[in-house]
Amino acid sequence: MGARGDGAGIRIGLSAVVMAVRERQAVVLTVGGEGEAALTFGPFDPATDRTFELALRAFVTAQTGFRLGFVEQLYTFGDLGRASPRATPGPDRRREVSVGYLALTREAAETPGARWTPVFDLFPWEDRRNGPPVVMDAIGEGLARWSGADVRRRARADALFALAPGLRWNEERVLERYELLYETGLAAEAARDRDETFAPPPLGLAMASDHRRILATGLGRLRSKLKYRPVLFDLAPETFSLFELQAAAEAVSGLTLHKQNFRRGVERADLVEPTGVMSATGGRPAELFRFAGLDPQGAPLGGVALPTQR
Repeated sequence: MGARGDGAGIRIGLSAVVMAVRERQAVVLTVGGEGEAALTFGPFDPATDRTFELALRAFVTAQTGFRLGFVEQLYTFGDLGRASPRATPGPDRRREVSVGYLALTREAAETPGARWTPVFDLFPWEDRRNGPPVVMDAIGEGLARWSGADVRRRARADALFALAPGLRWNEERVLERYELLYETGLAAEAARDRDETFAPPPLGLAMASDHRRILATGLGRLRSKLKYRPVLFDLAPETFSLFELQAAAEAVSGLTLHKQNFRRGVERADLVEPTGVMSATGGRPAELFRFAGLDPQGAPLGGVALPTQR
């Protein structure tokens, strides 16, 4: 199998969706590439790398100095025709198959050669904290043109983007929404991959290769896991106020949460424990908490509820 892969000109790479929360914004670690932002990316060497995850942790730390907390494999990306994965430079021009990973860190300091890009600069339609964003006007118009009189198309667009009255926004369907924008040519990457001169409306920043698709997969996975695994605490500082914890949950989910119900849910689930310390920052002092870790029986704790305001 290895010889056949080499003959086909295939190289395995690792794409890392490294996410943090910074100044109440979900951010992703990006590097410059081909004039567009790109995810951090490194090759996998089967001769020296023992596992994909260890290789990913090593190259992210080497490139940025950040230690990763939660890490989870997302998907293997290798579709032709979407500028993904990019062919490697050099005479062999091997095709890259990219294994995507979601990685979380509470460290979001600046690092040479990379930057923290706000996730909602890339997916502005996913930020619903202040109601439907302005970009939804262009999306609604574009999807209406694409749907025309096709009832099935219209129903699909309405369901994913909650375009019709009474439809609920499902924050987890990030990838499906991006894929629909790509399919309809509204995503800038679609015109690039099809060598079209048509300029789509500016629906967020484009990314190199297929990286916005990988990021959409990671953001959707993270939003889902918030509800059944305590991954939010891999994004929060070691000690935090409940206000800061809620702000982190809102930054990732793109939702405005009900304050009292969120706090009751966190406390009833035994996810946090008080530190006995009050915050010393300006304004009204707030009690600081830390992640409780394991329950008394040693079982892992669940996630946080996301009760939205009505």
